Amino acid sequence: MTAVRTEHLSVDERRARGRQARRDTPLAALADLADSDRDPISLLEVQAKSRVQDLVPIRYGRMSASRFSFFRGAALVMADDLSRSPDSGLGSQLCGDAHLSNFGIYATPERKLAFDINDFDETYPGPFEWDVKRLAASLVIAAKDNGFSGKERKKIVRGCAAEYRETMITQAGLGNLAVWYSHIAPEDGLEDLQIDLKKRMVARTQATLDKARRRDSVQAAGKFTEIVDGRRRFISDPPLIVPADELFAGTDLTQIEDLLRQRVRSYRNTLQWDRRVLLDAFEMTHIARKVVGVGSVGTRAWMILMKGVDDGDPLILQVKEAQPSVLSGYVDGPTFKNEGERVVNGQRLMQATSDIFLGWERGPGLDEGEHDFYIRQLRDGKGSAVIEEMVPEGLELYGRLCARVLAYAHARSSDRIAIAEYLGEGTEFDFAIGEFAAAYTKRNARDHSALLTAIDDGRVSAERGV
Repeated sequence: MTAVRTEHLSVDERRARGRQARRDTPLAALADLADSDRDPISLLEVQAKSRVQDLVPIRYGRMSASRFSFFRGAALVMADDLSRSPDSGLGSQLCGDAHLSNFGIYATPERKLAFDINDFDETYPGPFEWDVKRLAASLVIAAKDNGFSGKERKKIVRGCAAEYRETMITQAGLGNLAVWYSHIAPEDGLEDLQIDLKKRMVARTQATLDKARRRDSVQAAGKFTEIVDGRRRFISDPPLIVPADELFAGTDLTQIEDLLRQRVRSYRNTLQWDRRVLLDAFEMTHIARKVVGVGSVGTRAWMILMKGVDDGDPLILQVKEAQPSVLSGYVDGPTFKNEGERVVNGQRLMQATSDIFLGWERGPGLDEGEHDFYIRQLRDGKGSAVIEEMVPEGLELYGRLCARVLAYAHARSSDRIAIAEYLGEGTEFDFAIGEFAAAYTKRNARDHSALLTAIDDGRVSAERGV
């Protein structure tokens, strides 16, 4: 299955393709969740083998915190489930992990804020509805964790599916350039909130936007660094933040620093020429290992502190390991010499606009062995909603916003006309996705319980509260 449409078919031919897909896989079939005897813990254990072993217990601890936290870390488990269920056969470039918390606000190169998908570790081509199903399931799981009623959960998830369907139909009627430039500015969402929600929700959203505007390398430096002997360096907060000189105490740090400079030069070559000039104006001064996210815990992640004109002009880059997408074992797709390049290219394809320092590199890790990485700014106007504090109306609107930008992203790389024809004007798709999400919520709850049992039985070690 390919993501990018390469045939130059007529509009009628593309619509016919969508109708044929609907005959092959009726919309009602998308509600099906195939039975499976897979062991979720075994899948997680296999995934953990390639990770930093002393960090894996933190991952299990974070996943154990709630059903939604488990779901966030279980993209591989859901990929296995999706591969066993009927699919449309209509491909797109997928996020691969399109749950609620992987959407949010970030700064564009023009220093404006945009709302979009902001995590692409698992990006890969696949059936378009796999992303929709993961988003929908995350909505229902979060709503259940928040104590919302069954009626409220149905309204939220059907609203999400309807927004995706209606947006895709709209995109199908646009020209290629108009589709490419479609995006959501957070202020647009705020206007919707002012119409639909209580004043306290509007104020909370405005506070999120204001916070995002302040989140940049200067703010990150204030949180993650300190001045020691007149020089700025990363703080030590093990196991979450460990400076390299502490992590490799007793090792010749000169060799490590030389290796890192070499890798920064290699990464530099993946940037646009003008951005290489900007990067060259910064000097690398310090590095630290950092624990990130829930599902990503245990992958190799580093922060690099770069100094501009002085210590008050910092740039902090995040260097994050890129392993094969969880989808790559379940769908036919391309192979990559560098998984970091896969992440970067998928992100550039799906996001309306991306970080100016987004690039990739490959080389020996500080812990030996060859690893693929992608690099971006640690923070650049990033902000996200606090799902746990949302009221039903707020979660419904947030789900709709996520669905809209997901449809924008899919429309850039897929045959949007065929997908729109497949989805249709009726509500059958909305109900099917709602039924699937409800069924998956129950399966996810069982999987979460299985993790708690595995922890209690000593099968896996968990470090909670970290």
